[in-house]
Amino acid sequence: MNAPTTAPTTAQGTRAGTGAGAVTLPASLAPRAEGPRIYNLFPLLVGRVSDWTRELPRIAGLGFDWVYLNPFHQTGGSRSLYAVADIDSLDERLRDLDGTPDDEQIRRFCAAAEAQGLRVMTDLVVNHAANDGRLARERPDLFVKDEAGRPASPYAVDPDDPTKRTIWGDLAELDYHSEPARSELTRIWDGYVARLQGLGVAGFRCDAAYKVPAEVWRALIRGAKERDHACLFAAETLGCTFAEARATAGAGFDYLFNSFAWWDLKAGWAIEQYERLRTLAPSIAFPENHDMPRLAADAAGGPETLAERLRNRYALAAFFSAGVLMPIGYEWGYARALHVVETTPADRETESGLDISRSIASINALKAELPAANVEGAQLRLSAPDSDAVALIRFDTGHPASARHAVLVLYNPGARSVPVDAGALIARTGGQLGPFVDRTPEAEPIVFHAGCAIALAPGELRILSAEAATVATLPSRGRPSGEGRVVIEAVSPEIDGGRSPVKRVVGESLQVDADIFSDGHEIINAAILSRVVGETAWRRDPMVFVDNDRWSGHFPLERNARYEFTIEGWRDSFSSWVRDTMKKRDAGLDLTLETIEGIALVQGAADLATGRDKERLAALVSALGAEETGSTAQLRRILDPEATKLIRRNAERVNASRYPVNIPVIADRLAARFSAWYEIFPRSQSGDPNRHGTFDDVIARLPEIRELGFDVLYFTPIHPIGRTNRKGKNNTLKAEPGDVGSVYAVGSEEGGHEAVHPELGTLADFERLVAASHAYGMEIALDFAIQCSPDHPWIKTHPEWFEWRPDGTLRFAENPPKKYEDISNVHFYGGALPSLWIELRDIVMGWCARGVRIFRVDNPHTKPIPFWEWMIGEVNGRYPDVIFLAEAFTRPKMMKKLAKAGYQQSYTYFTWRNTKQELTEYALELAGPMGEYYRPNFFANTPDINPHYLQTSGRPGFIVRATLAATLSSVYGIYNGFELCEAAPYPGKEEYLNSEKYELKAWDNDRPGNIREHVVKLNRIRRENPALWDFRNVHFTGAFNDSIIAYAKLTPEGDNCVFVMVNLDPKNRQECTYEVPLWLLGQPDHGAVAVEDLLQGYTFELRGKSHRIALDPAERSCVIWRLRVSRRVAE
Repeated sequence: MNAPTTAPTTAQGTRAGTGAGAVTLPASLAPRAEGPRIYNLFPLLVGRVSDWTRELPRIAGLGFDWVYLNPFHQTGGSRSLYAVADIDSLDERLRDLDGTPDDEQIRRFCAAAEAQGLRVMTDLVVNHAANDGRLARERPDLFVKDEAGRPASPYAVDPDDPTKRTIWGDLAELDYHSEPARSELTRIWDGYVARLQGLGVAGFRCDAAYKVPAEVWRALIRGAKERDHACLFAAETLGCTFAEARATAGAGFDYLFNSFAWWDLKAGWAIEQYERLRTLAPSIAFPENHDMPRLAADAAGGPETLAERLRNRYALAAFFSAGVLMPIGYEWGYARALHVVETTPADRETESGLDISRSIASINALKAELPAANVEGAQLRLSAPDSDAVALIRFDTGHPASARHAVLVLYNPGARSVPVDAGALIARTGGQLGPFVDRTPEAEPIVFHAGCAIALAPGELRILSAEAATVATLPSRGRPSGEGRVVIEAVSPEIDGGRSPVKRVVGESLQVDADIFSDGHEIINAAILSRVVGETAWRRDPMVFVDNDRWSGHFPLERNARYEFTIEGWRDSFSSWVRDTMKKRDAGLDLTLETIEGIALVQGAADLATGRDKERLAALVSALGAEETGSTAQLRRILDPEATKLIRRNAERVNASRYPVNIPVIADRLAARFSAWYEIFPRSQSGDPNRHGTFDDVIARLPEIRELGFDVLYFTPIHPIGRTNRKGKNNTLKAEPGDVGSVYAVGSEEGGHEAVHPELGTLADFERLVAASHAYGMEIALDFAIQCSPDHPWIKTHPEWFEWRPDGTLRFAENPPKKYEDISNVHFYGGALPSLWIELRDIVMGWCARGVRIFRVDNPHTKPIPFWEWMIGEVNGRYPDVIFLAEAFTRPKMMKKLAKAGYQQSYTYFTWRNTKQELTEYALELAGPMGEYYRPNFFANTPDINPHYLQTSGRPGFIVRATLAATLSSVYGIYNGFELCEAAPYPGKEEYLNSEKYELKAWDNDRPGNIREHVVKLNRIRRENPALWDFRNVHFTGAFNDSIIAYAKLTPEGDNCVFVMVNLDPKNRQECTYEVPLWLLGQPDHGAVAVEDLLQGYTFELRGKSHRIALDPAERSCVIWRLRVSRRVAE
């Protein structure tokens, strides 16, 4: 609760602080115990003074602290309470009949009110009087005269039609324009106020206050407050202009009545009025008053609906302003309007059947308790103007930044539930308040914090409060070091703040960019610092300014190793000196001191230099010493171009700042980014479906596979296969005699992942195969499938690596509702950490020792990322040339994370990207920022995936998909059978019928309709054109037919450009206008290029950007052209 008022507070404001520097605060923010909660006891409805008194305990019980009486004096002939005829007498309708003098009756009522904790307020009507009253008779000189010399009646002009006037004929307007009349009236009213104060009246509602000069009010208020400093004056200024309200408030009023009662909760004028008035004086709101129709008069619905509406409207008024007023009868839902002439006690609606007294009391108690509800601080509408819900916040100061308390009101005036985002509203409060606590009376509190989704029911109102959040004091930053004066940020490439490595291949230069700047106008410089991880010395490569504080540089990756780099920036004092000295020389200034400064910079460089530069700088220092100090000769020596280069590279790096992160870079061998994969089942290489293939059978196929142009021969698992629960053909659950089972059911009594299936041969045979593949220019990739058949030796030797069911049986691999009875998965934590991790690493290391450098990993997304980070790091630490391919067809973020964890290559969604838009968007995604760490391997098919496109496309479809895979990605692969256009599907699935995963195959490599020749050409074209050795350099060009995709690839040096167009429709001839990418070759739209058709083997010239082409699957589904600038153009 705010501190009690200790001094008179008026609209002139209060002083914050003492002395000359004290600040005057608006009166609306002056400290107050509580804003007034006023009950309007309408005299005509209640009856005589003794009847008023009987109402006082009930009013006090409602939580009001003021009781306000409309005028109670003798009225004129019109009988209107506001047509006062005699201020010394009570109206006979109100006077008790016990013979007590009128003033004594009022004194007795005020004393009774005080005994209930209530203060009495009455109307002070000083702008007019009854035209037939005592003052009009005795002092006609105090009234305004009309043209006939009679007292003039006051009137009001219709704001919508100035020609219309409402004239109050029973009233006479007092003359405040004449100084003598004004002085006399001021004297009369001051005496009247003093008399009422003496009777116990403590406050005055000043009717139509803006119609009385401010100087009159100033005198009356000053006199009243001298008699009682707590006397309250509230100005009724409804309908006046802001200028009139400002002048009136300036007279010293404590409060102004506002127009809340007419607000629809949407229009902006109410908040605008509030904000303007609060700088003048705090205000008082009311849901209705004695001059208005009753809210209950037009209420739809039953008593409960009406009660809710009245309760909410009162609460809204109470928390809208510092003060609140409620007329008698509101708590009972009275529908009959109060009338200043006609109302009588008989108009009390005793049968209303409604009573919200308890709610009114609760609202008043809460209002009295909440500091922000009692001062006129800043108020904001947090909800949008057209929002279905209303959200208002009030602070206890004029700005949220200085607020100590706030009250938030939420209200749904509609008939439907409205969702409210608590976080959005909290953000709009300014962010300096603590948690909002629901204080709504008579309601279960709600939780209100960021992240809460709140639904306000129809008619629901919530009142929440908050205090200023306690600001956590951060530890001292210690003694300032001044480091970081040169700012280095927005470094590229950098992945996850340096947590994940950037990927490149040996021989590339890594381009590094960064924003680098500093304060002032000193020239700055920067360099890239790089080294192989484990080394101590840094290599320095210069960076150059590009534009807008952006700098760029590059450094070479010369080894298959893990690098790290960072950036250093510094203020280049010598370069700044050269620049400034040259400007001064051009301006003809004396440069003696500048020359001496330059000599000091040369000496500093000489002290820092090493090797040959140290000798040269020593010679320069010596030569300078032989010249006259500060002379032109000295300056000429320093500014010599060769000398400046020498000095600059050895000068002190002032305020050198280093980027705080050492960014990792992996330089892989080229095969990580450029290779062609051919996948086979070694056991099917005998040529006889009845004989299990051997490693020697694979060796016999090497010449043929090499002739196809592949450089990676990828084997599905070659390990012993389990017998328990072995799968039969086409993945049947029961194996027949002679069924070979799935190669992915790894492990039997013959061994596990470290062994080879006995029918394939021996480990020595395998090593011989590895050597033979190298002789043919290929290398072997092994499938690393971390899963075990029920016969795997680990199950007995390391049961802690597996999961066991409550009945003691081994848990099989599952993808509910599917269950894979022939395999079980290991788990990586608990008893398996670290022993399983080490075992798996050592298995990979063992195969590396046998010459294997590429591993395709099966389902890595089902194993922990920390394991892959550790294991790949361990293997690459020993064998940096090892490449891991992640076979993870899963969620994008997991696929990306696996690449960041160390995988050099990754499977992709290419298999399911078929349309032009899909292919374009996906290729550009891969080539974008993702390309810094994710290298795609476009497999056109796999033993597990027989794409629907290929199932129905016929031979042209295989040409289309092979061409796309081989030219969009720099790494691609096919599974044996693709080149033979094998596509027989298992009915209803994206799988192969009679899948080789479960049986031996004998492939007819000369099957009619194969595309072997096309594959050979693709691989030859790839080898001969470095533009196809990368996937990040793709440029899609215009081909104005959705069935034809066109793209080009260009080397960074610009010396090789390949242009590809593919008809994606395998059934129909398609044609289009296409655009030759002349701009990539630096040619204008009318330029020419020489074209070599790499599939057909002929050349021609294209002149101009736009041309037509038709691609018919019966003849050609694609073209692959090599483009170069036409010699005639070049010459």
